[in-house]
Amino acid sequence: MTKPAAWPERNLWTDSAQARADAYLDHARSIRGEVRFDLVTRALARHLPQRPCRVVDIGGGFGRQAVLLARAGHEVTVVDNDETLLRAAADLVAAEPPEVGRRVTLVQGLGEAAPDLVGTGFDLVCCHSVLLYLTDPGPMLDALVRLAAPGGLLSLLTVNRDSQAMRDGLQGDWRGALATLLESGERGGQYLPTRPDTPQDLGRRLAGLGAPTVEWFGVRVFSDHRRDEPSPEEFVDLCELEWQAGLRDPYRGFARLFHLVARRGAAPR
Repeated sequence: MTKPAAWPERNLWTDSAQARADAYLDHARSIRGEVRFDLVTRALARHLPQRPCRVVDIGGGFGRQAVLLARAGHEVTVVDNDETLLRAAADLVAAEPPEVGRRVTLVQGLGEAAPDLVGTGFDLVCCHSVLLYLTDPGPMLDALVRLAAPGGLLSLLTVNRDSQAMRDGLQGDWRGALATLLESGERGGQYLPTRPDTPQDLGRRLAGLGAPTVEWFGVRVFSDHRRDEPSPEEFVDLCELEWQAGLRDPYRGFARLFHLVARRGAAPR
């Protein structure tokens, strides 16, 4: 997608992080947020080896994904530049049993600088809900591939460009849906403008860096297109529905988010 002329090359989240962190935390801790974490964790379990792995979570936010991976026995380093979110992550980790909490390390810094901050050779590199705030994702993608060990996995979650018109239409915003279809772009996210992607475009960029796609999933095919919040009583059934739909065409193509798993090639770059 052509980069909008009004957007200079910058990180749209970092530019307004303090104002956005509280809203992000409220959303991430909601039922809809928990559905996302459940689906991503299931997808990772399909591809991670059956042994403790070294994991780095770039833009790991308040640490929820890191804790879920640490509970499964993995050593997780969270890299995030947002002080508010890192404080929330520290509180979340502190509430876990010691054997889980000691597996999580929190590091403040930008993802693009992560190879210098935390080293390389990770079995799994996560970057969830970060690329959508980058007007130029190139430097971040390069850093993510560098972080991975040869044969290591990359896990990327971002906004699906093909979902916006469906979302607007199902919410009764006919003009918005029409504008999105004609413009083929995203007018704005929940907190600030976002840069959507497609699994195909992102996959091509990663393949060009030596990390071809292994599998991709739709995340929140149904629940993210509704205005009402799912109830806790619906959580188990909703997660199973979303999981099954996110595995299948055509449903996964209309999911609000997509989760792409790639693998760095064995040959050194």
